Amino acid sequence: MNTKTLQPNGDQLLAILAALSNPHRLRIIAALQAGGRNYVSQLARELGISRPLLHLHLQKLEGAGLVTSQLELSSDGKALNYFEVSGFDFALTPAAIAEAVKTLTNNPE
Repeated sequence: MNTKTLQPNGDQLLAILAALSNPHRLRIIAALQAGGRNYVSQLARELGISRPLLHLHLQKLEGAGLVTSQLELSSDGKALNYFEVSGFDFALTPAAIAEAVKTLTNNPE
């Protein structure tokens, strides 16, 4: 896994922070970081959550660019959706937030 330093724009920063604001999603990233790429059924068993719930959380993480997925066929012909951490790094500083705010397209009103 290669780590890339992110300089997210305002909307990307909101997506990243929203994705990281859930304890399940933090556990998913920790599990993928510790164990490497994994498929949904195995990861759900390891985390003790249902596959549908895990899939919803993985979609949120993937939408924020924090994990990636790849669909592969197993030797017995089953489709397995593998996920792995994208390898991200960003500094959350007041200056970084000030820069990101300049590019926000979301209007809170």
